[in-house]
Amino acid sequence: MSRGETGVDVRAVTEDDMPAVRGVARRFGLLTGWPGARDFLDAERAFGMLLIASADPLDAQGFGGALRRDTVTHLGDLFVLPEHQSSGIGRALLSKLLAGNGPKVTFASSDPRAISLYVRYGLRPWCPLLYLTGPATGLPAPPVREARPEDVAPLDARASGGTRPDTLIWYTAIPGVTPYATDQGYAFTRVTDGHIVIGPAGGETPQDCAQAVLGALAAAAERTGAGGAARIAVPGMHPLVPVLIGAGWRIGDMDTFMANDTALTMIHPARYIPHPDLG
Repeated sequence: MSRGETGVDVRAVTEDDMPAVRGVARRFGLLTGWPGARDFLDAERAFGMLLIASADPLDAQGFGGALRRDTVTHLGDLFVLPEHQSSGIGRALLSKLLAGNGPKVTFASSDPRAISLYVRYGLRPWCPLLYLTGPATGLPAPPVREARPEDVAPLDARASGGTRPDTLIWYTAIPGVTPYATDQGYAFTRVTDGHIVIGPAGGETPQDCAQAVLGALAAAAERTGAGGAARIAVPGMHPLVPVLIGAGWRIGDMDTFMANDTALTMIHPARYIPHPDLG
């Protein structure tokens, strides 16, 4: 969609655009918990696509971002400021972010308009994605070992549908991030402000994934003394859902896991737990 149709330019984000993009992100509360030096917007720009919708070089009316896992496009962000919504900006961003016929996936908000918009781009509702919070202790603690991101990258690729070693290495370099592994599973943890964030995580089977997550959660809590709350985004079909809810974890929010037909054959949400921001 051209500038004449929307009144704005839609283009790739430059370093000079990042303050404006982060301004929009903060309006929607997206940067909470990320360190000031780097965040998921940097990852989208480095390992995928980050676009800005702007009528002024120093301003942003919205932005969209996607990350790549080999051939899989994970649409991570599509945000338009309230005063500019229903103007065609969202469609202009999506037409570039979801171009082509490859596998695509996203987490749609509970807004029915978002789900309808993604359906028009070939994605279908798949399962709920539950954002759970709960105590980091008091759960089973299977043994895990610390791992390097490049060592768990093959497991991650088989569970998530595509390879992304550079993204995993980038994430591990953030303070507080540690990957853990078992023989058949892996889980990344990040300790921030006394909370433990889990993801991505996966395994050869659903139980392998669950064991890796529980072990990583216990190891992170013991290693850092972070005995407070933990956060995780779990597909509704995953075996951890009844385990965590049974242990007192609460559903704080819920998205819809959406994918096109190609991605449905590649991604395994019963044995994969995405990172809330990195997919």
